[in-house]
Amino acid sequence: MNERQLVETPERKTRASAIYWEIRRSILDGSLRPGVKLNVRDLSEQYDSGLSPIRESLNRLATERLAIHSDNRGFVVSPVSVPELQDLTQARCWMNDIGLRRSIELGDEAWEEAVLLSHHRLSRTPRMSADEPPTPSPEWDRVHKAFHQALISACGSPWLIETCSQLFDSAERYRSLARMAGASRSDPRDEHSEIKTAALERDADKAAELLTEHFQRTAELVQTTFVSDEANSKAK
Repeated sequence: MNERQLVETPERKTRASAIYWEIRRSILDGSLRPGVKLNVRDLSEQYDSGLSPIRESLNRLATERLAIHSDNRGFVVSPVSVPELQDLTQARCWMNDIGLRRSIELGDEAWEEAVLLSHHRLSRTPRMSADEPPTPSPEWDRVHKAFHQALISACGSPWLIETCSQLFDSAERYRSLARMAGASRSDPRDEHSEIKTAALERDADKAAELLTEHFQRTAELVQTTFVSDEANSKAK
């Protein structure tokens, strides 16, 4: 059986999907740094896999702009920059503003329950693990995204919901890199609770304003970290 035939089997597709999610997770949490080369043969050995599932995974990541491909270098983890962060943040603000306002307009009791439940889980999930030394909690990352997706879940547009999901993940990569550089939020305000309350009170203007401020405040923290790193690098 040749490699092409193997790709077409359900087992092969499942394996390719698992590899895709593993590499994707490593990019989003910063384990695979921006600009790192994603060598197909090295990854094939690392995951004990044929070449086709690796290429399929990297092509999927490229469509999400988490990896880039060139004839000269092959695949590399997509670089990061302050201009891209600013563009990404603006896109998040625009898209989530539309989704949240539509959800507040169209959302029923099921939407309200989803927002309440997702916020409850977020508020009860520690940001850091109980390990020594503590590490960022993957579970908190999961429920954090679930809350933001719940806010826009009643907008009536699967395309918008999926776009917001991809924008969230791209922004999380920046947040992870900033966190690895030592950045942290010191503001004692519970921004998520404020957004949740405004949304459930059907105050679209206030909820959208709070959500936009939330995204922008995080981006400003990340941007400060990036600018500081660039200044330190030039000083060396």
